[in-house]
Amino acid sequence: MKMITAIIQPEKLDQVKDALFEIDVQRMTVSRVRGCGKQGGFEESYRGQIHKVNLLDKVRIEIAVNEEFVDPTIRAIIDAAKSDVIGDGKIFVTNLEQCIRIRTEESGESAIG
Repeated sequence: MKMITAIIQPEKLDQVKDALFEIDVQRMTVSRVRGCGKQGGFEESYRGQIHKVNLLDKVRIEIAVNEEFVDPTIRAIIDAAKSDVIGDGKIFVTNLEQCIRIRTEESGESAIG
């Protein structure tokens, strides 16, 4: 079992979600987050003051998958989120030690699906 965490641009969320649905990955958690990366942010003027904005809006998608879905999930996210600009995002894959479905108390891979 793996936990796939993707940080992407907000405008790419619908494309990534559609790509995941196409490969039968439908269970995910989506959060709006703020972060800074290589692009470094920008400066804007507000009421005569210059403010540096370096925490930009991002979307965090968390998906718990069984081993056979790891590579297809990563490929779907990359294909849908990639653009020609800096700051497309990142994907993190971590081992998922345990998963328990609250309603049925199932655990392991059966709790993910």
